[in-house]
Amino acid sequence: MKYNTQNAKIKSITEKTLIVGIDVGSETHFARAFDWRNYEYSKKPLEFSNTEAGFMTLKAWMADFAEKYGKNVVIPGMEPTGHYWFNLGAYLQDNGMKPVHVNPHHVKKSKELDDNNPNKNDRKDPKTIAALVNEGRFSYPYIPTGIYAEIRSLSNLRLQTQEEITRIKNRIARWFSIYFPEIKDVYRNPDSVSGLMILKEAPLPQDIVKLGVDGINKIWRDAKLRAAGLKRAKTLVTAAEHSIGSQEAPDSARIELKNLLNDYEIYKNREEDLMSLTEEKLSEIPHIDKLLEIKGVGLKTVSGFVAEV
Repeated sequence: MKYNTQNAKIKSITEKTLIVGIDVGSETHFARAFDWRNYEYSKKPLEFSNTEAGFMTLKAWMADFAEKYGKNVVIPGMEPTGHYWFNLGAYLQDNGMKPVHVNPHHVKKSKELDDNNPNKNDRKDPKTIAALVNEGRFSYPYIPTGIYAEIRSLSNLRLQTQEEITRIKNRIARWFSIYFPEIKDVYRNPDSVSGLMILKEAPLPQDIVKLGVDGINKIWRDAKLRAAGLKRAKTLVTAAEHSIGSQEAPDSARIELKNLLNDYEIYKNREEDLMSLTEEKLSEIPHIDKLLEIKGVGLKTVSGFVAEV
């Protein structure tokens, strides 16, 4: 029998198991304790704070019930409410327990069946959560530690950075559509190195025309950029000369693009820094080089895999 099937989960809950349903909040949590028959030991929900003292109160409260009723296994169940459960989950894991998650959708549906009221209730929710755990309707969250926690955090930071880069690129594309739509005929990729160099100096079509072919080419030559030359410069100037882009509010348009390009550069540098640190941390994992040797598998794929498995 597979350990992760619902039947296996139900079988793991015996008369020696203490089930604790926990409703997680941003600052305050509520807990109720039950046995494997859904008989409640706690006369009222335990209210405890999202602090070390609060966690210690929960631990002592659970230990009292376990000792009083002869339980040798404690299963704390909770909804994965945003990020609020992270610290509590880590504390429970560090103290020898294996916290489990129940699906928020299942909690809502179960409350509807119980009293036709799906609304959140800090005192009712722990009982519903515990009942779902008792039915084997839970999953085991992956709570990494040590170097694996570092890699997961770095992976999440990288994904957040990539999302910001995508937002900025979309805003840059919008700016081009308004002020210089013809640039797409010169650069398929709006974040081309040679294109960004010119746009920092001459954001608007009229600025590019004023800069001229020689001025554009000089910028590229000074930067020792070999991929661009006179032909590309002439194409860019011609596109600028015939641009239908808006000529209203040029000063604010220049400021907007300048800010967008600065933000883009900041996040691209941040992404590079994160990837360098991720590569450094991955090297600490035994045999990681074997994964990187697989054809088509790169650093981002491996870091994402290690972060979640």
